Amino acid sequence: METATTSAARYSRGAIILHWLIAVLIILNVTAAWVSEDMPKPDRAMIMGNHKAIGITILLLTVLRIVWRVAHRPPAMIETLKAWEAALARVTHVVFYFLMLAIPLSGWAMSSAFGKGKGVSIFGLFTMPALPVAYDKPTAEMFAEMHEVLATLMLVLFALHVAGALKHQFLDRDGSLRRMVPWLP
Repeated sequence: METATTSAARYSRGAIILHWLIAVLIILNVTAAWVSEDMPKPDRAMIMGNHKAIGITILLLTVLRIVWRVAHRPPAMIETLKAWEAALARVTHVVFYFLMLAIPLSGWAMSSAFGKGKGVSIFGLFTMPALPVAYDKPTAEMFAEMHEVLATLMLVLFALHVAGALKHQFLDRDGSLRRMVPWLP
């Protein structure tokens, strides 16, 4: 009989790679935005250019992750989860997917409005065209506020997600963390 701690109960390799790649990029992007706030304008512009490119990369990887999840069914939830824990896990996943789409889209829309239709350079390799939004200050400010509120919600959800994973690993000892952490036995 398979249990949650067997390798068969892990997420697929692709899901694990996408999970950790997107997580690292989100952490990098939040850090870049936070660090750049008090920098001189030229330095801030360079960092925010990379912030935008990473944001679009997160958006594209999230779409890939959704396609992957549809094509590769995730493992069943651990049987020892309480009903409220299972429901919270499902809601958390849905909200994470929503935020991983909405945050980059609001940032892209903000950049499009502030840039008056100028596209977003993706690390100098190519340019994503501007989104079809009004190219004015009120629109840009609306998307900036949306971007900030959604990013704050992401940070709160991220903290709860990590706390939940650590609770399951160290208090419940139910093996659920092994499902997404490939280096755990």
